[in-house]
Amino acid sequence: MVYPFDYLKHRRDCSFKQAERARRIENLSNYHGTFTVSETQVLDRPIEELVRDVHKQVLQPIDILRAYGKAALKAHARTNCLTEVMIDSAEAWTSDGSANLKGPLAGIPISLKDSIVVGGYDTTVGYSSNVGNKGAKDGIMVQILKDAGAIPYVKTNLPVTLLSFESTNDVWGRCTNPHNAKYSPGGSTGGEGALLAAGGGRIGIGSDVAGSVRAPAHFSGIYSLRCSTGRWPKMGMVTSMPGQEGIPSVFSPMTRTLADLQYFTASMVGMKPWTYDHSVHPIPWRSEIIKEVKEKKKFRVGVLRTDGVVDPSPACARALEKVAAALKQDGHEVVDVTPPSPYEALDIASKLLNADGCKTFKSFFRTGEWEDPGAKQMSWYINLPRPFKWIYYAWVRYVRRDDVWAGLLADWHEKSVFQQWKLVAKREAYKARWHDWWEHDAQLDFMLTPPNATPAVPHDAMKDAVASCGYTFLFNLLDYTCGIMPIMHVDRALDQLPAHFSLGKLNGVAKGAYMHYDADVMHGLPVAVQVVGQRLEEEKVLTIMGRIEELLGDGRYQLMEI
Repeated sequence: MVYPFDYLKHRRDCSFKQAERARRIENLSNYHGTFTVSETQVLDRPIEELVRDVHKQVLQPIDILRAYGKAALKAHARTNCLTEVMIDSAEAWTSDGSANLKGPLAGIPISLKDSIVVGGYDTTVGYSSNVGNKGAKDGIMVQILKDAGAIPYVKTNLPVTLLSFESTNDVWGRCTNPHNAKYSPGGSTGGEGALLAAGGGRIGIGSDVAGSVRAPAHFSGIYSLRCSTGRWPKMGMVTSMPGQEGIPSVFSPMTRTLADLQYFTASMVGMKPWTYDHSVHPIPWRSEIIKEVKEKKKFRVGVLRTDGVVDPSPACARALEKVAAALKQDGHEVVDVTPPSPYEALDIASKLLNADGCKTFKSFFRTGEWEDPGAKQMSWYINLPRPFKWIYYAWVRYVRRDDVWAGLLADWHEKSVFQQWKLVAKREAYKARWHDWWEHDAQLDFMLTPPNATPAVPHDAMKDAVASCGYTFLFNLLDYTCGIMPIMHVDRALDQLPAHFSLGKLNGVAKGAYMHYDADVMHGLPVAVQVVGQRLEEEKVLTIMGRIEELLGDGRYQLMEI
């Protein structure tokens, strides 16, 4: 379709979806108003307890759904976190045999990133060209969830392109951070971050290709686990980059509490997802690893204070030090580490992820459709004529003398198959170096890192901070298991930049991040740490997160009240 008809169709489809959502919410008359006493009691309980009561028939799934459905609508009113509101269908699923109420997630409402396919509902991924793409059947991910007893009730907002730590698109609008509406809840699974932080749900699922379940957990103040590829199912979804496997995307759990993250992950793996999804490794849940980690007296912990590209801001450095100090005080060996260059990983990963010249995610756009400013920066530069790119590169390297930014700009072109294979070879060699360093040089039990250089970014800041994703992107390349746990909030009295700080002296990546750091305005935003294990160490990472939270005691993170 050609302009202006393509643009008019885009606007009509966006208006249709927003009106449809508003109508569905308005029609849910039982889900408005204040919480009842029994609903408040449901919202306060961990999912393991709720499941036990469903199994005993002490509690009905419809009662859990009504509590969380009402909470979700309240969270949406604050943050615009929801896309497809499926509560009407979910009511039927609680009683018509669709969900297995003997399963490990019996009766638990679950929120889903908009990219996950639910039968009878669109999966737009924020593109208006996907409006009307609903299928009759649930995707494999949702089939597993219903067989476990879970009740999908809402889908959540995300950024168009799925390549941003913000969550905005024309179809559904802008999602905001529940702690401060001027800031992003994270991305690309930002709607989940906002919903769970505001208490509109307890468990959800997102995807992560460069930090997309971890940045929202850090920005919004929830818990998440970035599983290694093959540990969590990934079939039954729509994406902005089908066929992209240079840095594989993984689907992973996100929750409001750590106890729920542990129980949810164990329950999902316990469903033997490899019998549904060919991409899942047949690795059962390993309780013996949990026992071993719980009983271990002394860990050797590596602390990554900086990735050498963007030093963590005072708030993020303070959170990291708080956890490192607690571990050291408990008798663990805590050492600062300098692993193989994280900058090299950022360079390899960014070029692999965009090896198609950004053509795939651009192919779904209609005329005049809003594009995330960070993704737009990448696609604009990659498609500049090479002589202009060389002039800019030369100016950055030789005039500004910024080798870090210039190195990322070099060869920022669409890749041939030959060039992509060379990048894959570099990726595999880099992963081998990291493995050798971890096993033979550092000899670590786990690592601690910042999840990002700064807390949440203000809206549209990804135009400047698009390359500041190295603390998460590194572990996508390595395919390591990572957990995010909130630790504290930004404090304007403690987290100011030092007097000698100079924005002009920073490299281009760091400058893009720090130009939006302001401890006064950010006061009260969540700050997390990242707990890192090696590949396929989900049980270990979750158990270590539990031990850290125990050490923090009364000083642990306080969740936002519902």
